[in-house]
Formats: sequence, C-alpha cells, structure tokens
Amino acid sequence: MAFAVTSSSSAAISGSSFSRSSSSADLKVPQIGSFRLADRYATVNLSQKRCAVKPVNAEPKRNDSLLPQAASISAPEVSEKVEVEDFEQLAKELDNASPLEIMDKALEKFGNDIAIAFSGAEDVALIEYAKLTGRPFRVFSLDTGRLNPETYRFFDEVEKHYGIRIEYMFPDAVEVQALVRSKGLFSFYEDGHQECCRVRKVRPLRRALKGLRAWITGQRKDQSPGTRSEVPVVQVDPVFEGLEGGVGSLVKWNPVANVDGTDIWNFLRAMNVPVNSLHSQGFVSIGCEPCTRPVLPGQHEREGRWWWEDAKAKECGLHKGNLKQDSSAQLNGNGNGNGNGAAAHTDIFDSQSLVTLSRAGIENLARLESRKEPWIVVLYAPWCPYCQAMEESYVALAEKLAGSGVKVAKFRADGEQKEYAQKELQLGSFPTILFFPKHSAKPIKYGSEKRDVDSLMAFVNALR
Repeated sequence: MAFAVTSSSSAAISGSSFSRSSSSADLKVPQIGSFRLADRYATVNLSQKRCAVKPVNAEPKRNDSLLPQAASISAPEVSEKVEVEDFEQLAKELDNASPLEIMDKALEKFGNDIAIAFSGAEDVALIEYAKLTGRPFRVFSLDTGRLNPETYRFFDEVEKHYGIRIEYMFPDAVEVQALVRSKGLFSFYEDGHQECCRVRKVRPLRRALKGLRAWITGQRKDQSPGTRSEVPVVQVDPVFEGLEGGVGSLVKWNPVANVDGTDIWNFLRAMNVPVNSLHSQGFVSIGCEPCTRPVLPGQHEREGRWWWEDAKAKECGLHKGNLKQDSSAQLNGNGNGNGNGAAAHTDIFDSQSLVTLSRAGIENLARLESRKEPWIVVLYAPWCPYCQAMEESYVALAEKLAGSGVKVAKFRADGEQKEYAQKELQLGSFPTILFFPKHSAKPIKYGSEKRDVDSLMAFVNALR
C-alpha cells in the first residue's frame, strides 16, 4: 500500500522508495526479525535502524503489469530481536488516554507499517490527530464505486488540506460484474446488504490489510451501542490478517473508541478542518449512496444506514470482530438465543394505558374485518435501540389516547414471532407501527421515521 505522508516530517519518504521492481524475482517477502506465526502479538521497535528495504506484495502477481500501489508497502529487514507486546494490557493502560495520545502511540510503535482507514465521514478527525503528532502517516480508503459525489469531492479536499495522497482500494471488477449481472444493481434491498458489502468493501479491505501490521479506525462505542459497545482502544484484530499472515498478525487501533460523537464534532469545528458537505444535509454516518440517508432529529446516527433492515444488522463486515454477541443472538435481530425469544432484556413500553398483545391476541385482531374501535400497535424488540428511543413518545401517545376510543397496544415481534410478523404483519425492521381501522381488515403501516408523539397523533387522527 502506498503512503500518504505529512509534509512536516523531516524524514520525508520519496515515491521511489515504494516503486515496484521490474523483475518479478525481486518480489519476495522478507522476514521481520525473528517473527514467527506463534509470536502472535509481536511488534518491531521502529526506533531501530532500517536497512535494505524491499517491496512486499499483499496479493498474488497478476497478469497485468501494474499492481495497485495501495496493495504494496515497504517492510524492513531487521536483525534485532522482536519485542512481544501485550495489547490487552496496553488497552487497559490507554483506556483513559486522549485520542491524540493513542494516535501518537500507534504511529510510534508501527511507523511505516500502519495506516489510517478513512471513510470520508467524520473520521477526518483521525487524520487531524495524526497530523498533530508530527509523525509521518498514511491514509487509505475503500472506493466501492457507489459513494456520493459529495464524498468524492471531500476526498480531494482532504488531500489538498493535508498535503497527502489517499490511496484507494477498489473492488474486483469481475466480482462486481458477476454480482450485478446475476442479481441487479440493488439486490441488497431484497436479500440483505452483506453480499454487496463483501464484494465492494470487505475483500478490498482484506487485500489492503495484508500489506500492513496495524491499522487505525474511527470506531466509537456510541456509534452503535448494541454492537460496538465493547470496542477497545487497541486490540489484536480478531478477523483480518496482516503482513505476516495468520491469526494475530494485525493490530487494530481505535483512538476515538471512548469519545462521544458530539465531542468529535466540537474538535472538528475547533480545528477548522474540512468536513463532508453531506453532514449539513442531515447525514451523520456516511456510506454508499444507495444505503445511506439523512437522519431526523432524535434519531440515532446509525439509523440512516441500511434503514430497511433490523437494528442489529447495521454493520457491513469491516468491524465484524468488534460486534457484541450475547445470549439473545442480537446480531441477527432475532433475540432468541435461548430458543423462545424470552427474557435476557427488560421489557419496554410499560404503561397501564397500553395493551400487551399475545400471538393469539394479535392474530384475532388481524382477522377481524369489523372492529368496535381502531387500534394502533407497535411491533418491537426490547433490545432494539430504536424501539427504546421511541418508548417515551409511544407511552405518551397511549396516555393521550386513553378514553378516546383508540386502543394502543404492543406486540413483541422478535424471537419465534419474527417470521410470523414478517409474513403477516408487514414487519420490515424494528420498530414497525400498524394502525388497524374499524372497518378494514388490512392494517395500515406507519411509513414515517418521525416517532415523536405529535407525528404519531397526526397519523392516528388522519385514519380514525
């Protein structure tokens, strides 16, 4: 992988240092000290003298004459003994450290063998922190081919602002062509986004990381409390492999893991750095154009990503090893780790003004062609952060409608009830809100993302 190097470094690295040899015989992988696969958590003391730098390829030689520069980096031949690092202990020591201190430690330890993963969103903060350390750094990004025009313009602005060259990794054209030809351009709306993300993001990232010994990400715990709540500031990457190959060959740094999103934005404003213009249009978490949309006030930032899927499916696979998994099988949105979808989570929407519907109860309600009174029902899962976020407004709605002739109810639709809710009750993601009119058998689905009490009241008043 090629480097993006700050101009402030006294040890500026010329492009020729990373050029490929014209002879394929020179493309050999040097040993780094006495590193072996068994030495899982080894790092090189980068203050030691480097010598005889040769290119290392991150993927097999292709028929074409030029490998992507971002897939090749330079690695040193070091004769000194490799130092063994306990990264779990280091994570504990740095847990209360500032992002700047963590970034400085990462660049100090890995030097030319580490790179910042830049998505074109608010993780420009990582580049700013790297610049503030005064150390050389490099940046790479994944160009999926489906990004917003504003994101591409932002990439160019960042390069000019910091005087760097971002190295882009692209998906394999043959794989993309096969996916589009067999399933179309928007298959992810129908069968989940994982396959598309695997082709356009995960595999290109895997190629990039094979040329590194460590990488830096913008993961934060508050980005997705249900899946990223246990992200450490540094860890041995549990999913991807690095330069030496095998388990434990790559270290992952998350300098802003403990930082609140609001504080990130205060930092960006204070430093007057460029930001993606999409942020001013309501976009918080930014990904590919077809899979990202603005969020409304009060919504969580990840609700704008893959909005048609369950809350626990809002990950692309780049940080699979950091996803929190518990006894309720939250990752697949079922909440049925014990087989019956029960317990594990405290129930929500607790109010005397609310009716709790059983499976038999909602089946009876759905079968009635003529009801004595209309009903509004939320299909929910107690572990879902978006359901939790609307609890206050939905309870307020129930209290407001008490005695009005409109019944307000809830139906827990995860676990064993999920398949039924998907087939019979229009469940797409949690929460789903349905209105059952007095004189119509088919329920009407609430289509808005606004879940405040006034918006819900307007929905009810328009139909009762």
